[in-house]
Amino acid sequence: VFLHKAFAQPRPNWGPVGRWVWHLRSKIFHDDIGDAAPYRHEVALGWAFHYFVGIVYGIILVVLAGTAWLTQPTFLPAFILGIVTVGAGWFLLAPGMGAGWAASKRPNPMQIRALNLVAHTVFALGLYGTALLIR
Repeated sequence: VFLHKAFAQPRPNWGPVGRWVWHLRSKIFHDDIGDAAPYRHEVALGWAFHYFVGIVYGIILVVLAGTAWLTQPTFLPAFILGIVTVGAGWFLLAPGMGAGWAASKRPNPMQIRALNLVAHTVFALGLYGTALLIR
């Protein structure tokens, strides 16, 4: 939502991600995920996968930073995790869906990379903000 409002970017379409997740049973790397057989619930699966991964990343943050971070959170650990997790998108998800390493096969890879960094910084702010709210 932030990228949509702040940078006039289209809202995310998690359908291709859901299709990729559905096909993980048989194939990780596709030439073009759009050529893979559609899955009826791919949008819902994509959203669910996206949130599941975010929750797992949050748990990893607490494990790495320690439970004390939840009582006295600082932004830096959340920011570091947020930026490090961009790697999963660049080196697994993008090539898995046929976009190349770090979206290198897309016509605008630098823009995509910059938006990924912004999105994961917003994710880090969400992790930090959540920790502030629950402490």
